[in-house]
Amino acid sequence: MKIIAHRGGGGLAPENTLDAIAAGLKHHADEIEIDVRVTGDAVPVLSHDPTLLIDGKPTPIALLTLDDIWKTHPDAPTLAEALETINQAPYPAIAHLDVKPGEPTEPIAEVIRECLTSGSYTLDSILLASKSQKTLRELHRELPDLGTVVIENWSGVRARRRARRLGTTRLSMRASWLWSGFLSGMHRHGYQITPYTMNDPKKVRKWQKYLYGVVTDYPDRFTKR
Repeated sequence: MKIIAHRGGGGLAPENTLDAIAAGLKHHADEIEIDVRVTGDAVPVLSHDPTLLIDGKPTPIALLTLDDIWKTHPDAPTLAEALETINQAPYPAIAHLDVKPGEPTEPIAEVIRECLTSGSYTLDSILLASKSQKTLRELHRELPDLGTVVIENWSGVRARRRARRLGTTRLSMRASWLWSGFLSGMHRHGYQITPYTMNDPKKVRKWQKYLYGVVTDYPDRFTKR
């Protein structure tokens, strides 16, 4: 079963930071999941939320430059920095990019292309994920050789339909909606399910035979090595 460090390892360090990524890598997560948004000057950065506090006010990242962000959030990494950090792991960890709905995809694709052409990453070492089918379609069109992950809150029917249209079997689904019968059926039909977010190994063990992996804030609780 694959261990996917949620937001880098957001239970062990501030989420979506290089420290969180380092924590996920320290505990040998198979995949480092990070959230990606794009600044007003077209720089992909790590952030789950669409806004950051600037002078005490929530301000859309899409309206901020990278310099604006770094003045008050100096620990906010760019996607390029995050990928470089993941690439330095002493074992082959996969970069699992959760691109938020509505974000422009070309700046993200450009950073990934640079990693691929430099030789620092291979095609199987980066995954593209999103809750937005439109976003995934755009990313798949720009980077057709990379694997895709459908993120779905609750609908198994919609998840399967989205996966078929993208030619993928990877599904990341909200754990609170899942149950053993559903997981058994999906596993039988070849889907690779990774529930999010699960931090209790006892609960994971109940489903483990049906799961491809688990998305967790605490990769240390699932350390395999």
